[in-house]
Order: sequence, then C-alpha cells, then structure tokens
Amino acid sequence: MTKIRITVIRKANYPDLSEKYELPMENHCTVEEGQVFIVDGYKRPEGFCDSAWESISPFVMTLAHGGHSIYGNWMKNPRSAMISCNDGFRPVSFLIEALDDK
Repeated sequence: MTKIRITVIRKANYPDLSEKYELPMENHCTVEEGQVFIVDGYKRPEGFCDSAWESISPFVMTLAHGGHSIYGNWMKNPRSAMISCNDGFRPVSFLIEALDDK
C-alpha cells in the first residue's frame, strides 16, 4: 500500500452561520494550516479530527491502493485529491497525495 501525505491547506470559519444555527461548542477541529500527516494504511492519524477523517478516508484509501485520476481530469497531479471536511461552520480543505513507493 502506498503511503499518503495529507496537508491541511486552508481552514475557513463562518461565525455568522455558527451564531445563527449552531449550539455552542467547546471542541472543534484543532488541525492547523500547513500541518502534515503521513498515513500508512487505513488508520486515522493521531490528532486528526474524526469528522474530517470520515470525509476524506475514502479518497485516502483509493490513492493508497493505487487509484488515480479521481473524478477524471480534476487534479493536475492525478495521484492527488483536494477534499474538504463536512463541517459547514468551519470547513477545512486537505490536499491528499500519494507518495512514491521509493
């Protein structure tokens, strides 16, 4: 199985939506822009948000098992994907890249 690098590219925050619709939360995703995780297998990286992992893990597994060109000619690097978590109040965008097996 190919190792996968997951890089936190961007964190957004929509306080107007949170104020209008969300119950107060103490804990939310704690990843930081630029943070990198290396995945070897299907284990969620330590410190990685459960909800974000649920959103991106199918893409991680596809790339780890040699998949490429997810959704056709979408990414410049066919062995990568740009996926966001499903938090509508604080979405995080992740770049997922298959690493060379060398």
